[in-house]
Amino acid sequence: MQTFTIGGDLEVTRLGFGAMRVTGEGIWGEPADPAEARRVLRRVPELGVNFIDTADSDGPFVSEDLLAETLHPYRGITIATKGGLVRTGPGEWSPVGDPEYLRQCVLMSMRRLRVERIDLWQLHRIDPKLPREEQFGVIGEMQKEGLIRHVGLSEVDIDDIDAAAPYFKVATVQNRFNLIDRGSEDVLDYCERMGIGFIPWFPLAAGDLSAGDSPIGALAKKKNVTAGQLALAWLLKRSPVMLPIPGTGSVKHLEENVAAAELQLDDVEFEKLNDLGRVIR
Repeated sequence: MQTFTIGGDLEVTRLGFGAMRVTGEGIWGEPADPAEARRVLRRVPELGVNFIDTADSDGPFVSEDLLAETLHPYRGITIATKGGLVRTGPGEWSPVGDPEYLRQCVLMSMRRLRVERIDLWQLHRIDPKLPREEQFGVIGEMQKEGLIRHVGLSEVDIDDIDAAAPYFKVATVQNRFNLIDRGSEDVLDYCERMGIGFIPWFPLAAGDLSAGDSPIGALAKKKNVTAGQLALAWLLKRSPVMLPIPGTGSVKHLEENVAAAELQLDDVEFEKLNDLGRVIR
């Protein structure tokens, strides 16, 4: 499987796993099938994937707890997590960027994940109610203290990335991006120029791109693959800094997603998917 080196020294598989879906409905509470959720997490490294992305708000806390219970001590696996959002109920997230709260997010994630340092900690959202510099400042302090190895930002623009530079080097950016939703294309291109990893959340549009009757289904049938695998292969070909993290609570679906890493698209197929994606939008 192809790899990417985060921050110049942390090599991860370009196709990762997003652990949001090993929680309950609305990303709230325990998973409906805890045994299957644990099987999924154990299967991830067995398939050669060594990059897992989660957040303290997934559950909340459920995903981090399950990861620690199932995979600790994470031999050869990079666990990335995020903080800065609070949960007020199923399907509800609100940004809180108070520096003391962000520090608490990091310390509690360390405790739940049972680590002494978080390899990649990402600010889940910049809180618009506070100066972003205050939020960046405390993150930079925690990195200097050794609590965080590499820092990432989520749902940001180029100006935000540049504004963070005096406080820390941005190692990754996690923005919404997929075949039919390319609103962050300028950010992706900037990340490619700067060698910043780009983690596209919502890589399969919550299943819309994996449906067999989608407009890309015909091309998928020709290649004897699924529409979801094509959508992931398109992301991987789109940029060498692209790090998709499709998530699932099913072992079967996990295996299907990981197989997309071996799927090769030629330039004609890539451009056809480009065009189909614009039509679907």
